[in-house]
Amino acid sequence: MADRVTVIGWDGSPLTPAARAALAAATLVAGAPRHLALPEVPAAAETVRLGSVTVAAGRIAAHRGTAVVLADGDPGFFGVVRALRDHRHGLEVEVIPAVSAVAAAFARVGMPWDDARVVVAHRRTLRRAVNVCRAHTKVAVLTAPGAGPAEIALLLGPVPRTFVICESLGTDAEQVTVLTSDRVAGHRWTDPNLVIVIGAPAGAPDGEHWLAGLDPAEDGRPRGWGLPAALAAASSAAVAPEDAGPSGAVGPPGPPDPAGRLRALQLAALGPRTGDLVWDVGSDDGLTAAEAARFGAAVIAVDRDAAACARTAEAARRLGVQLQVVRGAAPQVLESLPEPDVIRIGGGGPRTLSACVDRRPQRIVTHATTRDQAETAGRVLAAGGYRVECTLVQLVELNTDTWSESGRTVAFLLTGSRM
Repeated sequence: MADRVTVIGWDGSPLTPAARAALAAATLVAGAPRHLALPEVPAAAETVRLGSVTVAAGRIAAHRGTAVVLADGDPGFFGVVRALRDHRHGLEVEVIPAVSAVAAAFARVGMPWDDARVVVAHRRTLRRAVNVCRAHTKVAVLTAPGAGPAEIALLLGPVPRTFVICESLGTDAEQVTVLTSDRVAGHRWTDPNLVIVIGAPAGAPDGEHWLAGLDPAEDGRPRGWGLPAALAAASSAAVAPEDAGPSGAVGPPGPPDPAGRLRALQLAALGPRTGDLVWDVGSDDGLTAAEAARFGAAVIAVDRDAAACARTAEAARRLGVQLQVVRGAAPQVLESLPEPDVIRIGGGGPRTLSACVDRRPQRIVTHATTRDQAETAGRVLAAGGYRVECTLVQLVELNTDTWSESGRTVAFLLTGSRM
């Protein structure tokens, strides 16, 4: 029985001596058809087309001989190594890597990628991968049939992005194409391909890089949640250059306010995370939307008031995050928006709440100023099949110089969780 397998990465370049030696000794070789067609694969070796890695691992474990698996690029990076190392197979894995497809793609266009997000898109994860492309300005997407450049562009809709589409990397058929997102869906793309999705940076392009996938402007942004409204209200023209951080945010951010504390509670109830799409319906000053985006979620902020939309866009700019602002009256404007994961409702009444319930997000968070309003909202959520929680929140801010009350907020905080 085989208890060891050698996994060889291939990036289109000649195999290394170690890889050729491993293949020459192989009595079983697993891989995609393009890998099994390599001249180094021994003619006498048993071959396994690599569809299900679990099935192939079973064949390898039962094989009496020396097994090799061929895979694209670096097989330890979103590759077969994780599945082969599953303890159920009992296989010891040796890896001979090649250049990953992501590294090769960024090299083709001469771009650094230590600040890029990397996602895998297939039919089950496509929507979440697209949400990452909404929320971040540099994303590499490892695609699959049915979840390729055209599908990504269609789901992004009006969000402007530049696509770098790398087809058949490392082969004679390699093609690298750069298009704006509105032109991508009109083309047919060859599998396999990888897409780099690029947006305009929200913050400063320079900064210290110390963590892969991190926007270098993040360290210059205000610390904490429930930031004071003054942070969004102040215009950049009123900020002296020496007072602005790398992303244009003012530091220190100023004293907290009760509304900011309520916003922090709403964000805690929402729980936005990478891959989510958040609707902020009735965005007002835009800070809830902008702070949700700081968690890595994609955000669509909706308000019928043009001034509120402008404040939201400014809040996003000052906090260095990406979000989409949609002007229109709820609930009508919500009909054309993509499916949300969580929704925060800042206004609109029972009709807007009912329209949000109909979209079946995982969680809905809203607030009311009276008990009657809270009971009405709770009934709408419960009728839609949501488990309802309501908390009466009283927030009082004190001036610590005089220890006198400087602000007060009383609200009913409602959370609906899908059952």
